[in-house]
Amino acid sequence: MMALPGGRHLDPTPLPGQRLHLMQVDSVQRWMEDLKFMTECECMCVLQAKPISLEEDTQGDVILAGGPGPGDPLQLLLKRGWVISTELRRIGQKLAQDRWARVHSMSVRLTCHARSMVSEYSALSRGASQEMNQVEKLLMEKCSELSAVTERCLQVENENVLKSMKACVSETLSTLGQHFGQLLELALTQEVQALVRKIDSSDNIYITESTTGNLFSLTQEGAPLCRIIAKALRTLASICCVEEGVHQLEKVDGVLCLADILTDDSHSEATRAEAAAVVAQVTSPHLSFTQHLSSFLESMEEIVTALVKLCQEASSGEVFLLASAALANITFFDTMACEMLLQLNAIRVLLEACSDKQRVDTPYTRDQIVTILANMSVLEQCASDIIQENGIQLIMGMLSEKPRSGAPAEVAACERVQQKAAVTLARLSRDSDVAREAVRLNCMSRLIELCRSPSERNSSDAVLVACLAALRRLAGVCPEGLQDSDFQQLVQPRLVDSFLLCSNMEESFV
Repeated sequence: MMALPGGRHLDPTPLPGQRLHLMQVDSVQRWMEDLKFMTECECMCVLQAKPISLEEDTQGDVILAGGPGPGDPLQLLLKRGWVISTELRRIGQKLAQDRWARVHSMSVRLTCHARSMVSEYSALSRGASQEMNQVEKLLMEKCSELSAVTERCLQVENENVLKSMKACVSETLSTLGQHFGQLLELALTQEVQALVRKIDSSDNIYITESTTGNLFSLTQEGAPLCRIIAKALRTLASICCVEEGVHQLEKVDGVLCLADILTDDSHSEATRAEAAAVVAQVTSPHLSFTQHLSSFLESMEEIVTALVKLCQEASSGEVFLLASAALANITFFDTMACEMLLQLNAIRVLLEACSDKQRVDTPYTRDQIVTILANMSVLEQCASDIIQENGIQLIMGMLSEKPRSGAPAEVAACERVQQKAAVTLARLSRDSDVAREAVRLNCMSRLIELCRSPSERNSSDAVLVACLAALRRLAGVCPEGLQDSDFQQLVQPRLVDSFLLCSNMEESFV
């Protein structure tokens, strides 16, 4: 398996359930195109003085069902890739059965297909990288090695010697499969990147729409290709940080494509997570040009439902972060999203995730969760749901968020968590049950500490204002929880006066 960025892996060959789909074309056209590929390998066998097997199972030999269209390197890769991966699997089956004649003839045919893929793609592609050239060389060397060693096996009669040679053939076959997987990944990635660049640079809506459709159709070609598409989606998220990128996405119904990816469980988790990253980007509250994304409003319920499910089933912190970030931005994008989240029991999903270190392990993720809770807390029903899920205690914990390092980004994330936790508490405390529960959990003491101690809030004015507001809301319900000095300095004066007092405090004042 080849490691991809972010710890992802790409299987060297597609599994049986992940076979690449073949294009449906006219039967006569397919027959005409098949002639080339049906005769190509047999001609090569004759040229190399290899007999064509007449065994009973030769009818099952792989031929290419419809050659790639002229000048279409992507379809060439898909079709040749399917053939070669199938040949690799069948060689392994024949090797397990000790059918050496079939192993050798199929190895020769595999070499022919690999050589054809390399030469044809080189003629059609935009040029290969140095890495691709190196992998091509390794692949062809292993193909030649496989043909040679299987030919020697035909001459061996000693079973013990043949058994040791079988292990050598198996190892060669495995290495060959790895090289093939690497080459196919590099080539497919190059073609997918070309599609993304075409979308980015085109000012013709028809070309953009067609190219986007082609990119989406590739997601139907199995999990290995979906992992490559996931990297393209990450590129698309970067493109959508500018206004023109969002407009182009809207023009070609790109949001509908994202909704289809998110709601289709046949796509890998990595692909759905990258689609969530694009959603998070196009709905970012920091962008001022997303309010006209009408297609997003049409698909919002499907997208929100899929994102909640992705949060619930996330296998890693990265996936949860991307999905929750998209949900957080959507709650800013449209108020209806909060009502949808209530109906989907999102509060339970989010609060349960807070106790799962595999999904929620950084202040960045807690920032997304508390953002969603803060925006949902404007709804009356939210209060009872949070109490039911022991959410006040979790919000109390967020008031104590501390950075593990001195990295500015992490410190800023902790400040946002504290601020939004205080905002959430202030909004929820409209409900007297929430206020009493917060007082019982000593939230007032923590809010006072944050107000009076600049180091506890990293001298953040935003945290100070939010904590003063929350403290005043709780004091309105339970004033007996405050000392006289706290009441006179933090609650009784105007908010601006209390702010000025606390913002100018030194640590020795406490």
